[in-house]
Amino acid sequence: MRVVLFGYQKWGARLLADLLESRHEVVLVVSHPEEGEWSPVIFQESMGDLAREHGIPVLYREKAVDDDLVRAIKEAGAEIGIACNWRTWISPDVFSAPTRGTVNTHDSLLPKYAGFSPLNWALINGESQVGITAHWMDADLDRGPIICQRTVPVTPTDTTEDLFQRTVVLFGSLAVEAFDRVEYGPHDWLEQDPAHASFFHKRADPDNRIHWDREARDLVNLVRAQTGPYPNAWCEHEGRRLRVLEASVSRERAGGTNGRVFAREGTGVIVVAGPDAWRGGQHGLVLQRVLDDQGVEHVAGDYFRRMGDYLG
Repeated sequence: MRVVLFGYQKWGARLLADLLESRHEVVLVVSHPEEGEWSPVIFQESMGDLAREHGIPVLYREKAVDDDLVRAIKEAGAEIGIACNWRTWISPDVFSAPTRGTVNTHDSLLPKYAGFSPLNWALINGESQVGITAHWMDADLDRGPIICQRTVPVTPTDTTEDLFQRTVVLFGSLAVEAFDRVEYGPHDWLEQDPAHASFFHKRADPDNRIHWDREARDLVNLVRAQTGPYPNAWCEHEGRRLRVLEASVSRERAGGTNGRVFAREGTGVIVVAGPDAWRGGQHGLVLQRVLDDQGVEHVAGDYFRRMGDYLG
């Protein structure tokens, strides 16, 4: 089929590379502007450059909403659209411009984790698996009928970067499978069940603050989810921000007041945590590696010279 691709960064570039090796013809690429926006190195790959290397026209849009874009899609003879890491609105006029409509790809197992930062949120919530979904685009964000999915297991030590690296390479094969089903069937799309749906907002700095009344296991998940290149989980020590790079659940139960630096464990320090910490029945959070407000990394046992401090 003749394809218009809406995409951005490594997600879009890897999908485009796989489509170039397929039987399908990419006739138009639409990307977000690539100049002036900082992004982590692991995301930096230009879909636009790859398209131009293969003689494919490239259009840049902040939002895919205008009549000129509708016209360009129709003039290119696009039969189907595919979106991958498209970060803003695609209007119904635009996603309906290809003759068969447009497929969206999303890095979660819909209907769970619709919306933003799905890999981070899934890891924070201790999910045992994540994945990616191809579904029909409609007027509701991430709510259209599901065509196909891929599942990826989550190990106890995975970070969000690990999950990103394992999922980003799957979008191409997912798109090709979706296109095959569109052309040849079966056409029994799976309607998303609202009773099992969850929708998450973009992550912001306050979301990464450590709240010591949460269970240590949940705080470990937060630290893993926000390991670089994502903004780290953080707390405050003596009025200054302290970022947590690595943490674990303590071997011993640690009772007392939430946020108190309680004892040493190996090269780390145990901080009292949990909703019932004062009863003494819960494990603490062991800080293993931290980053101070000057950007210097420390082994936590070296950073905390004394026990008894309180973390905000």
